Amino acid sequence: MNRSATHSSTVNVSPKRWFAAALAGSLMSIALPAVAADLEEIESRGSLNVATEDNYAPFNFIEDGDPRGFNADVLEELREYADFDIKQEILPWTGLLAAVSTGQYDMALTGASVSDERLRVFDYTPPYASAQHFAITRADSDIDSVDDLSGLTVGVQAGSVLLSRLPELEAMLDEADEELGEVVQYESYPEAFADLANGRLDYVIDSAVPANTLVASRPEVFAKGPAVSGAGYVSWPIPKSSPELLEYMSEFLAHLRDSGRLAELQEEWFGESFPDLPTEPLTSVEQFHELAGLDD
Repeated sequence: MNRSATHSSTVNVSPKRWFAAALAGSLMSIALPAVAADLEEIESRGSLNVATEDNYAPFNFIEDGDPRGFNADVLEELREYADFDIKQEILPWTGLLAAVSTGQYDMALTGASVSDERLRVFDYTPPYASAQHFAITRADSDIDSVDDLSGLTVGVQAGSVLLSRLPELEAMLDEADEELGEVVQYESYPEAFADLANGRLDYVIDSAVPANTLVASRPEVFAKGPAVSGAGYVSWPIPKSSPELLEYMSEFLAHLRDSGRLAELQEEWFGESFPDLPTEPLTSVEQFHELAGLDD
């Protein structure tokens, strides 16, 4: 969910104040790093301990009491690939990354967007999905381009990566002598999309995969509008103290890619494959900015 919500209700924020709040929220959601187990210790004890979540379709969710989604299928692939056991614990998103960063789990197998703040605590395997941000509009909207968003009211999740990258949209609008309208922060996306459907918002910003899922499930209500950010990535975070585990999981992802299984799972769960994603691990803010074109 590009997620790290810290507010318990909707909050109206002026366009010039939300960035500081977003940065604070992102940092508060990740604890200080501890020394986590690396591959040698994992192989010695015979198990990899992964944290997943249960409420972020299509990445991870529960259906009829069982884990479902892209990462649930990947977990089965990993169990066949690995020479050690895979132990899974399902956690709520709130606190999941903090639990990994403090060594309670070896890694997070979930839909975590890459961000500057998270890259200071984690390395990421090569991305497996795009997290470019899009404006989600009502199906009957006449919004076709970024310029059409000028002055409109936008909903976005509080404390999220989506919120922290909103300056990109503001810059796009500035170039066209347009301006960002009122920003309304939400604890959860269902809340935001309900307000979009009933006309309290003009658009909501979400990333590519959840946007595809929402529009496919309710095409009579919602439409996918213009991109409002540069490139973004979804991948698995691994503590920086575990470089060998990062290499191992990167090789596993390459195995899925080379066998064609990754593209199959992307099509099944995301509605499209992403053949042009970077194939190297993401380990620094500078590398992330260069790949995503954030410093152009």
